[in-house]
Amino acid sequence: MDNILEVRNLKKYFPQSSGFLKQQIAYLKAVDGISFNIRENETLGLVGESGCGKSTTGRTILRIYPPTDGEVIFQGRDLAKLNEKEMRGVRKDIQMIFQDPFASLNPRMTVKNIIAEGMRIHGVGDRKSRIDRVEELMTTVGLRPEYMFRYPHEFSGGQRQRIGVARALALDPRLIICDEPVSALDVSIQAQVINLLMDLQDEFGLSYIFIAHDLSVVEQISDRVAVMYLGKIVELTDSDELYNNPLHPYTRGLLASVPEPDPKKPLGDVLLKGDIPSPVNPPSGCRFRTRCPEAFAYCMEAEPTFKEYEPGHFAACHLLE
Repeated sequence: MDNILEVRNLKKYFPQSSGFLKQQIAYLKAVDGISFNIRENETLGLVGESGCGKSTTGRTILRIYPPTDGEVIFQGRDLAKLNEKEMRGVRKDIQMIFQDPFASLNPRMTVKNIIAEGMRIHGVGDRKSRIDRVEELMTTVGLRPEYMFRYPHEFSGGQRQRIGVARALALDPRLIICDEPVSALDVSIQAQVINLLMDLQDEFGLSYIFIAHDLSVVEQISDRVAVMYLGKIVELTDSDELYNNPLHPYTRGLLASVPEPDPKKPLGDVLLKGDIPSPVNPPSGCRFRTRCPEAFAYCMEAEPTFKEYEPGHFAACHLLE
């Protein structure tokens, strides 16, 4: 299966300034040299704790944030090197579904104008064909077409997220970056949106980057999963393999932290403790060593290499070497 996207050594640093003259004193290393690929009609889950760089990765791929370094190869073109005019043409093929279904929709625009805005900007069709397309998309995502003249505040959270999905589909994209699209929704609505995304993938042959911190949601929708910690990918493999045979201590800690429905069942022994260190001044060597129950002296000295330990199963940990 061909790759639709290849990310190579991607970095995104935010300069940090201080004082009256706003002198630059350091960099916040939100994404610090990550590499992965996405195949056609595949979903790659991107998981990790808040602040690990998941959302920044998605926004840097789409050039909402300009990358500091690295390559983002989409259909043979390096997006990091395109100018704004060239990038505008690519954005038809890469769309994004945002986390907050209310904040991401313009409250002063009707649903019709929200969904049709991308088509209007890119000069797709005339006014009548765009309205027909809006009706078609609203039906596709499970909304009644006659609601197109309503405003976002007149819908529930789940309905607003469906509007966001319809907007993302309007330009027939190849890749959709889903930035925690269900985290703000009730559990029952989460399942509906997840099922919708999976059905749309089968119908339109879409590829997804699915960003989330809920491991149960990621397990349901993802073909492969990449685990991020403090700007780095520490493990990457097939979804079933990750949940049945996690190699990295951080991944095992994340899985052990998932609440069990049985209140009498004791929690695991590898629960994550402490806070994520600052990405402005990350720990030397392995970035997870300050929280790792299995860390030893060498973890402080050298950064582990991200490499393949089993077929298709990549990790970065000195314990595995």
